[in-house]
Amino acid sequence: MSEINENEEFKTQIIETIDEDGKSVELELLDIVDVEGVEYAILREVEEGDDNEDELETEAVLMRLVRNGEEFTFETIEDDEEFNIVAEYIASFEEE
Repeated sequence: MSEINENEEFKTQIIETIDEDGKSVELELLDIVDVEGVEYAILREVEEGDDNEDELETEAVLMRLVRNGEEFTFETIEDDEEFNIVAEYIASFEEE
């Protein structure tokens, strides 16, 4: 679990998690969006030697953000309909 300090300027935040194969993966938090009253994190996998120049070409990972006081956790979005709603919301910003 990590802490979000919303009073500071947005800084690069790296989250370490375990993937479905049990492998440790580092994800960079790109943004947090609110969709229908639920917060979602937009993340991307950090690869060794990554310099952020190909950020727009890297596949994004969407996860539900659950806050408990100052701590938060990321949950996989299991429901396809929920995932599609969030993905469409984010895509609408890309079109603008």
